Amino acid sequence: MKLYRYITEDDTSDFCHRVTDALNKGWSLHGSPSYAFDAAKGIMRAAQAVTKEVEGEIYTRETKLGEY
Repeated sequence: MKLYRYITEDDTSDFCHRVTDALNKGWSLHGSPSYAFDAAKGIMRAAQAVTKEVEGEIYTRETKLGEY
């Protein structure tokens, strides 16, 4: 089955670490990163989609994406 995650974080090194962690766990980048200004916080936010092919059951909403 194919899994999809959308990682979001303030545009800091924490965002890069989260994406790097996903890549090292076998996830692949999907598309380009996105950036948007969060007016409430006064900061930039970053986002990156990642996907992963895994063995297993058919996807359900109870699937814990972070466990893959």
